[in-house]
Amino acid sequence: MKSLILLLSATIIISCTNSPSNNFSPDVTPDDISTHITYFASEELEGREAGTANEAKAANYIADLFRDYNLEPAGDDNTYFQEFTINTAVLRNPHSTDTTAGEKRLSKNVAGLLQGTGNSDELIIIGAHYDHLGYGEFGSLYRGDEPRIHNGADDNASGTAGLLELAHYFSENRPQTDILFLAFSGEEMGLLGSAHYVDNPTVDLDNALAMINMDMIGRMTDKKLMIFGIGTADKWEAIMDSANTGNLTLNLVKDGTGASDHTSFYYKDIPVLHYFTDTHADYHRPSDDTEYINMNGTALALHHLVRVVVQLDELDKTELAFTEAPGEQQRSMSLEGPTLGVLPDYGYEGEGMKITGVTKGRAAEQAGVKGGDIIIGLGGEKLADIYGYMGALNKLKKGQLTTITVLRDGKEMTFDLQL
Repeated sequence: MKSLILLLSATIIISCTNSPSNNFSPDVTPDDISTHITYFASEELEGREAGTANEAKAANYIADLFRDYNLEPAGDDNTYFQEFTINTAVLRNPHSTDTTAGEKRLSKNVAGLLQGTGNSDELIIIGAHYDHLGYGEFGSLYRGDEPRIHNGADDNASGTAGLLELAHYFSENRPQTDILFLAFSGEEMGLLGSAHYVDNPTVDLDNALAMINMDMIGRMTDKKLMIFGIGTADKWEAIMDSANTGNLTLNLVKDGTGASDHTSFYYKDIPVLHYFTDTHADYHRPSDDTEYINMNGTALALHHLVRVVVQLDELDKTELAFTEAPGEQQRSMSLEGPTLGVLPDYGYEGEGMKITGVTKGRAAEQAGVKGGDIIIGLGGEKLADIYGYMGALNKLKKGQLTTITVLRDGKEMTFDLQL
């Protein structure tokens, strides 16, 4: 049956996804990952913007599979859904104090609990956000004149597919420890869903052993996998290495925060991990499509995560104590000013902000900045890290003429920059 499904056109797959197939393999497979991502990143869902009817379709797909996998409803009122309200006026003007203005939208987290075989009250939390940018009103880096659908295949249909694959796998291979599976919405608008969840949890978060987040796990190259949060528990690094039987090249980053939902749990003193295969030129643009996803690479990342959970299943909270991660902690990385068209190297831990590439035709590329440069100054301000970069950028205005300073092959260079 699976081979037949894979031969169907994307249109036929999409047309039947309101009733998810019961023929997914309980193993983590590239084929099933592809089926899930193809649905979430379909034109039919129009980018899954939080608080829209298409977000609700995606939420129902997730909830239906949670039910098929015998996960218990862990949302509100014995359902799989936890609702929260988004005020778009605040999103359009973060400095506004008028919370009565603007469109109010109802959005949903999706929560399912897998009961373990043991007697402990402790649990492992696995999460991913399923919303994206819709037509790009909030957060898009697309600068075209006509609105276009942002399908978000990597961001974050890939992580959502991973969440469903893991829910299925562990439902057939139950650990001793309970696992709470959380699909968040509102992430693209500022971690709204996860922030709401940690303030209104449906389980006792004091029992949480760890929270593992997946965001953009679909573009693995050369078997490279980045994992954040290593500094939030002393045992993490040893667990990561022990789980790496697939010979991945692991980039282990200590920081427990960043622009994804693990940050909300870090601030509740819960050890976190964040799986990530790095950014790319299609990030927050309409071109983030299914055709560019490395399904085999996504499966490799999930296989590593499975082995991590198996090791966590042997631990308790006294053996995985939370530690405060080094580095400047930020709840979000929002941009209110202009953008330069650079791709940050999120694994870089030195002085300044290293970039992996620049977008052709944008301000940085026109100034002479290149991939591999380390930005150490912007608008006359010295930059310590990515957070300093974003703070400096928020002070600048579109159309302003300023300067940008980079390190290239150890040499300091300053360029004129037209925003």
